[in-house]
Amino acid sequence: MKSAVIKRSIVIAGHKTSVSLEDAFWKALKEIAGGRHMTLSDLVAAIDTSRQHRNLSSAIRLFVLEFYKDKASGGAALREEARQAVAGRPSST
Repeated sequence: MKSAVIKRSIVIAGHKTSVSLEDAFWKALKEIAGGRHMTLSDLVAAIDTSRQHRNLSSAIRLFVLEFYKDKASGGAALREEARQAVAGRPSST
């Protein structure tokens, strides 16, 4: 059986790299980038610079998951993060 994970090449900050992602995550990432009027490379670069102890493919999956979880909750997580920032307290997320 063929794996649903596909290795794709992308240029991030002038460097070519590859990520292994399922087609659904790749399509979602492209939709998010388009919705933010960003190139796919710019969005992946932003994810790359903010990731912590995980590989880039995992960081992208988690980013997409968080994006849609927040969208499903009506943006509640982003509103709470903004409220915490205004109050001068770090976010608990």
